[in-house]
Amino acid sequence: MTFRSKLFATVAFPVLSASLIATPALADALMKPFEVAQDSGEQAQPSEEELLQQRQAEEQRAAEEEAQRQAEEQQRAAEEEAQRAAEEQQKAAEQEAQRQAEEQQKAAEEEAQRQAEEQQRAAEEEAQRAAEEQQKAADEEAQRAAAEQQKAADEEAQRQAEEQQKAADEEAQRAAAEQQKAADEEAQRQAEEQQKAADEEAQRAAAEQQKAADEEAQRQAEEQRKAAEEQQQQTEQQQPAEEQPVEQQPAIVTDEQQQQPADGSTAEQPAEGGTEQPATAETGETPAGEPVPEVVDTLSPEEKQAIAEDPGKTDETVVLPVENGAAVLDSDKDADNTGGRMSREERRKQREELRAQEEVPLPVSDDSAQAEIPQEVREAVPQKIEAAIKEEGQRVDAAPVFAVPETTNIVNNTVINNTVINNNTVNNNTVNNNVTQVNVVETIDNRTVLSVGNQLIVRGDDRPRLRRDSEEVYYDELARGRTRETIVRPGGVQIITIYNRYGDVIQRSRIGRDGREYILVYAPELEDDAPRPDLVDVGYELPPMRLRIPLRDYIVDTSSDPDRDYYEFLSEPPVERVERVYTINEVKQSARLRDKVRRIDLDTVTFATGSAEVPMSQARTLRKVAEAMSKILDKDPGETFLIEGHTDAVGSDKSNLVLSDRRADSVASLLTEVYGIPPENLQTQGYGERFLKVRTQSAEQQNRRVTIRRVTTLVRPVASAN
Repeated sequence: MTFRSKLFATVAFPVLSASLIATPALADALMKPFEVAQDSGEQAQPSEEELLQQRQAEEQRAAEEEAQRQAEEQQRAAEEEAQRAAEEQQKAAEQEAQRQAEEQQKAAEEEAQRQAEEQQRAAEEEAQRAAEEQQKAADEEAQRAAAEQQKAADEEAQRQAEEQQKAADEEAQRAAAEQQKAADEEAQRQAEEQQKAADEEAQRAAAEQQKAADEEAQRQAEEQRKAAEEQQQQTEQQQPAEEQPVEQQPAIVTDEQQQQPADGSTAEQPAEGGTEQPATAETGETPAGEPVPEVVDTLSPEEKQAIAEDPGKTDETVVLPVENGAAVLDSDKDADNTGGRMSREERRKQREELRAQEEVPLPVSDDSAQAEIPQEVREAVPQKIEAAIKEEGQRVDAAPVFAVPETTNIVNNTVINNTVINNNTVNNNTVNNNVTQVNVVETIDNRTVLSVGNQLIVRGDDRPRLRRDSEEVYYDELARGRTRETIVRPGGVQIITIYNRYGDVIQRSRIGRDGREYILVYAPELEDDAPRPDLVDVGYELPPMRLRIPLRDYIVDTSSDPDRDYYEFLSEPPVERVERVYTINEVKQSARLRDKVRRIDLDTVTFATGSAEVPMSQARTLRKVAEAMSKILDKDPGETFLIEGHTDAVGSDKSNLVLSDRRADSVASLLTEVYGIPPENLQTQGYGERFLKVRTQSAEQQNRRVTIRRVTTLVRPVASAN
């Protein structure tokens, strides 16, 4: 509150209020006698008392007027005093503000001057420091140049001394190596002669035993035949004339039947005497053809190692850089098995022709690896898959029995249609689309062994593994010979698979608890009714593959590379362009297609001879690979992995083939039961001794192995990265 306001509130306002209240009351009191006098008689003269009262009233009124005037003067004086005080305060405030502003201006000017002086001083110091640094740098450069000249002189002297020492060491080492080599060769020659003598002796003894066994079997068969003939003659003599004799054949048990139980337990066991009995017509197997000349590598270990580090620089067949190493690519192994050295030379020429053409860049992602799929085709895929899932069908009570393929284009493991695609022009080097029959050799449990030319193939049924721990499984027959299988798991998860009449997977989806659908396999071409061989190797239509990445980036051995990042390795795209989406069976049947993707050899999981069991002590070695697979499935639950089983070359082809398929199934079951990999993400296939890692007919642990490949890019359209 200002001084003026305080003065008005404490002095002027109370006085004015009192005067305003007292004036009406006093006037009323003075006027009353006058009013009474008027009322009592208008003609009477006022008395002295009345006049006195009247005078007093006038004096009172004058006093009131004086008091009012004084109050007004006091009020006016108070207001003037208040205004004067306010003006003085305002003036004082303005003077104080001006003084403070002048002080701030002065302080700012002093601060600016101080900063300018500091900047000037800093600039001078910086200039002086720069000059000192330049001088120091010049001194150091001169010193460094002198030191380098001295160092170069010292190094040159040391190099010359080292070269002289190295030459002396190499000469001494060469002499020692030659002596050691001569000693080793002599020892090896003696050992080989001893081994050869032992082998010849063992072979001679086995041959004599086999000959004796054959003679004994032939003697027994002859005796049985004679006994049967005598029995038949006696029977004919006893029979009436009108009855015809019934021809009886003696029950002869062959050596092969004696040595091989029906369960295939002789897998990887050498036949006695080191020879195999020829296959019989009853088994559906065909006799072996002319022996293929053995492939002899002419490359030195150093040359093999150099090729393994950069295969893109050569057109030679890439061979594992180990003693007796086989070809790296499975398609090259097939060619070696059928064509020998001539096949290698032919494939080298074809690779040379391909190399002369424009190089196609290596894929950098799964999406870029697949041939471009038109957008309208991609957009139609979900609708087609959904339509197949919801298609009306006929419910059946039991699981269907699939038909066995009747024909094939696989003929003696040879390339029958080698196609080179260049600028959209197809040049068929060899066209021989012969189709041959497929024969059933044997059915063992849920596996069928088929004879294709002179090759055996095993077809397994993975439905029991997929149905494990399910709550409900039912089947619906659809149009065009298709069957829909629905597996319901705890929590409402569904696995829906559509098969054709041969059991080939047309499409497979997993529908989660949240209703989201993941496509694992989609092969719409199987829905077509176009005629074609039932069992197909589409790799015969492709040119020989050229591996263009280092071998360690293509194959990982878990034993020799245990610290490898398996997730990063399995996530890598194919090493070659994928022409189209293939079926699961096309991938299983074509080594050429499988060559497109990298592989992990689980050589830490070792199998006993003839066994498919995985000891739990070795199951732990799968942990890192299983964790990498789980990480990939967390990112995309629609991924597919192929588990391949392999054996060594000891034992019969048929028993090894079944054994290898059981080994693949054992590892797949272990990955599911121990590490939680869903079974629908795993495909299995056994190849027996067809793709040896070490080229030997003897027992070899490295050949008894299981291989894992990520084949997602081969069996379903990959979502675009854009």
